[in-house]
Amino acid sequence: MPGQLRAGAVVVDITPALGVANGGVIARGGPVTRIHDELHARCLMLDDGAIRLAIAICDMRMLGGDVVARAKSLAGKATGLAPEYILIAATHTHAAPAIVGIHPEPRDRAYAEFVARRIADGITRAGHHLAPARVGWGFGSAPQHVHNRRWFMKPGAVVANPFGGTSDKVKMNPPRGADLLEPVGLVDPQVSVLDVRHADGRPLALLANYGLHYVGGYQAGHVSADYFGLFANRVQDLLDADRQHPPFVAMMSNGTSGDVSNNDFRIKPERLPAWVKMQRVANDIAGEVAEVIGDIEHSNAATLAVAAIELQLGVRRPDAARLVWARHTLANDTDPQRLTRPEIYAQEALALATFPPKVPVVLQAFRVGELRIMTVPCEMFAETGLALKKKARPAPVFIIELANGYRGYLPTPRQHEWGGYETWPARSSYLEEQAAPKISAAMLGLLKKL
Repeated sequence: MPGQLRAGAVVVDITPALGVANGGVIARGGPVTRIHDELHARCLMLDDGAIRLAIAICDMRMLGGDVVARAKSLAGKATGLAPEYILIAATHTHAAPAIVGIHPEPRDRAYAEFVARRIADGITRAGHHLAPARVGWGFGSAPQHVHNRRWFMKPGAVVANPFGGTSDKVKMNPPRGADLLEPVGLVDPQVSVLDVRHADGRPLALLANYGLHYVGGYQAGHVSADYFGLFANRVQDLLDADRQHPPFVAMMSNGTSGDVSNNDFRIKPERLPAWVKMQRVANDIAGEVAEVIGDIEHSNAATLAVAAIELQLGVRRPDAARLVWARHTLANDTDPQRLTRPEIYAQEALALATFPPKVPVVLQAFRVGELRIMTVPCEMFAETGLALKKKARPAPVFIIELANGYRGYLPTPRQHEWGGYETWPARSSYLEEQAAPKISAAMLGLLKKL
């Protein structure tokens, strides 16, 4: 019957085998040598009797559009869900592979297929667990763990960019010291929670959202879900939801954090052993979520809605002069394991030259009762996310980034003018300079459709 909500959730393992590439788009790491903690895809399905939708939050640095499309296709065949009714997002842990189509090794391609199939299995199995449920939502705050990582610096403190230019006014993750002026942008301290309960009140699943890029503090070659995975474990303990049948599933999605760090660059860093800081952050955020849940009112009559759109946005492909520079920079024999920063960006320029003039950018929005969940396949800056939330008022909204593919950083036009790492053309940042306002306008349009 429409309006009588059902829900099901499941966790599936997506840990890579040893030897799989554990690098990102720009900072190419080596192969996986150790597993510190397992990676998972955490899947939730909701059904109001008229609409079914699925959410999969994956412990992955990025998920390319081809992997997402493959997972949605497999899940669709098993469940009947159309692609726009499935949300698949990466958490952005930096101790996990980035499956974005740039690793040529057969074992890496095999891992990409494995991940797609496991995500599809998780979504399908979540559907097998559908049972009467109640939902509610709420919001908390944790400002102590989010800091803008882009800083204005004193004159002369910003060195040349990889292309030899000296016009950048901003430095990402600057050295602590007297050269700092002020952070360039804002951060979003909000902790958002969608809480799902069984009909008898037992915890069934929760989807949290927080705009923190990642925490880090890893050891080289190790795989880890970062604080995202530790949060899921800790909140399960706080809710006394361990060893249930079916199991309780907690998931932490990444909010708008393209320019956000866990480090406060104004103070001297605390020296900590590996893995310690992420546990601290996980414990704090889990505690905040548990408090939020205590004030949530749940309903079994929440209805669902879905809207999606595909934009065609321009690519900042290199011009002839940049390609000449790139080929000259790579003219001498280079060690692929010890590339200089200019050599890395020279390779990126040659790669971007093969991109089409425009690429599709998939945006998606879900409504669960009155709550709106928006998605973007980019690393959106916090100021853009905050502006969207403000314009959406009074509707409660949160935004999941790195969802349904990967389209790189999303600086605003003003941030492009200031320069810095997130704006340098590469496979991690290639959309046109007007992409952020165009995406924002389209996302507001989706909210109206809901």
